[in-house]
Amino acid sequence: MKNYKKGDRVIGIVTGFEKYGIFLAFEDEYTGLIHISELSDQFVKNVEDYAALNDQVPCIVLEVDENAKKLKCSIKNTEYARRKDSLIDHGFAPLKKQLPIWMNEKIKEYNIEIKSEK
Repeated sequence: MKNYKKGDRVIGIVTGFEKYGIFLAFEDEYTGLIHISELSDQFVKNVEDYAALNDQVPCIVLEVDENAKKLKCSIKNTEYARRKDSLIDHGFAPLKKQLPIWMNEKIKEYNIEIKSEK
């Protein structure tokens, strides 16, 4: 039987998602949760950006509830999270990409309106 403790580095199998986090399964019938606040130092819009069902996710144990066989885990500040963060647009980055497209669409629309008024 595995004896988990705070600070352990473990690998969990992703079993499900909720808006607030990722659920994991571990050895010896333990289950776990990586809360959305423990996924990244960046803004997290979608927890599923960080894992897929049945992925093996390396994480760090934050708390252990031996009676319930539950672990609270984190991937924040791990190499795994840094790799995932590098693939995700955070904050205003998606807007920065989209803004020139929207502006061009409006300019074209505006030019058409001006020409049609003549």
